[in-house]
Amino acid sequence: MHWIDPNCLPEANGTVERFVLNPHGEVDGFVMTGAMQSPVLVHTPPHMEPELTRHVKAGDAVSVRGVRPRKPDLIAAVAVTAANGASIIDAGPGHEREHPKLEKKKMTAEGTVRLSLFGPKGELRGALLTDGTVIRIAPKEAEQLAGLLAPNAKIAVTGDGLDTKHGRVVHAKQIGTCSRDLRPIKEAKPKPKHETEPKHDRPAHA
Repeated sequence: MHWIDPNCLPEANGTVERFVLNPHGEVDGFVMTGAMQSPVLVHTPPHMEPELTRHVKAGDAVSVRGVRPRKPDLIAAVAVTAANGASIIDAGPGHEREHPKLEKKKMTAEGTVRLSLFGPKGELRGALLTDGTVIRIAPKEAEQLAGLLAPNAKIAVTGDGLDTKHGRVVHAKQIGTCSRDLRPIKEAKPKPKHETEPKHDRPAHA
């Protein structure tokens, strides 16, 4: 069970436009529209997928209780209430949960970014294109490519992908502004230890 009581969290209401997928093809959120001025990304952990997709579908009205990171327009959901009254609560992943074993294939995608995609703590993790394709990139690499993952940016990628009943997702290996401008996504190197340690003022010597 989530350590936060969902009843103490603010509630947001809207309509589910579409589900969003992680690189394994699991539902890990949805785009919610409605009373908000612009669409909002709602993040749900993948272990909520069975209950979420059982009770919720695109076009349904839902209410969401969750927390909002400081920067992105995102709700990290702790509980979702479906139109039929079902309450889907983050009860944790369980000890035996594994990613689905789906066969990935080489895929390409090109288009315009509609929304940036974030993890539950607000870390950039990819983009949703206007055609509904989800582009996924690891957080450290995504941070370096933020300009290509911003709304209205032109983007093209190749990588490993999946077509599922909930949409299409590509885990990008190459990226550019168009298919003629692709370059490999380099894995971000960890910072040297001395750069990550806090600096302390050294006492002056007499």
